[in-house]
Amino acid sequence: MNNLKLQGLALMLGSMVSISALAADPEYTLKLHHMLPPASNAHSNFLEPWAKKVEEESNGRIHIDIYPAMQLGGKPAQLFDQVRKGIVDMSWTVAGYTPGRFPKMTSFELPFVPGTAKATSMALQEYAETEMQDELKDVHLLAVHTHTPGSLHSRDKRIQKLEDIKGLKVRAPNKAMSQAFDLVGANTVFLPVTEMPSSLSKGVIDVAVLPYEVVLPMKIHELVSHHTEFKGTGLYTNTFIFSMNKKVYDSMPADLQKVIDNNSGITLAGHIGELFDTYEVFARKFAVDRGNTFDYIEGAEHQRWEKAMSPIAEEWVEDMNDDGYDGQRLLDKTKLLIKKYQDKQ
Repeated sequence: MNNLKLQGLALMLGSMVSISALAADPEYTLKLHHMLPPASNAHSNFLEPWAKKVEEESNGRIHIDIYPAMQLGGKPAQLFDQVRKGIVDMSWTVAGYTPGRFPKMTSFELPFVPGTAKATSMALQEYAETEMQDELKDVHLLAVHTHTPGSLHSRDKRIQKLEDIKGLKVRAPNKAMSQAFDLVGANTVFLPVTEMPSSLSKGVIDVAVLPYEVVLPMKIHELVSHHTEFKGTGLYTNTFIFSMNKKVYDSMPADLQKVIDNNSGITLAGHIGELFDTYEVFARKFAVDRGNTFDYIEGAEHQRWEKAMSPIAEEWVEDMNDDGYDGQRLLDKTKLLIKKYQDKQ
């Protein structure tokens, strides 16, 4: 048999072995639970490709079933504990769904702290690995990340300067931003994201505070006429936790743990952040195409907003100090880490 035929036979046998390995029953079938629908950016662009990559790199020895939209039961606020208790094997959730659970992480949610989602997510990952071991000790952390800084989406009134938001009914995205909007004279309204479209159409709220990544699937751009964006340091962001049950991870052989590790950590955090940044540009275009107006807070006006909302960070530092942390050190580290990764982009 000549060399060409031998090479062909070897390739065929190698393919058969690979197909056989992928077709074999997996050693670990894992349940990944989250709160968003299958059409969401997080599900279709992040979680599904991530699970497929892990499966392929494990040669089919790991299989991951994804359950979106809380299909396995419970409420979004319970997702972290579902992983911790072993009810599910993995979950992706918003850290702020459990107020007070991750106090050190909230430094990233303060007004005028975040940069791009990629830089801020990588900064948050490094911060979590060096400052949050106690808060995350009950799970195996896969990654933490943020979304792209959010903007203001106003139904009827253009928001071009600080005074324009006074008296408007604003749906705030988290506790820190609720306090910040109160400071500048807005009326904060609390309601679930799912209720925003009907609340805007009925005038229950005047302004939604969101990234465009959420605006698009909720069709907020069809219910508002004006958008206000912040140039420079972002207005705000929210933090997310992607975690795995500790006992399940520890039960895996070293080579499968390595597959998980190779798809975790700072590289994954940066990848997720970049996905969110990219999708933000895509989603924003729908508001542009509709003919909505766009205003930009920058320069001296940006500084006015920062100054008006600065007491929120000062209060955060005091509260952290009262709880036994060095609040100023944590806030300074947050900002330095974001700058570090922002400068690399």
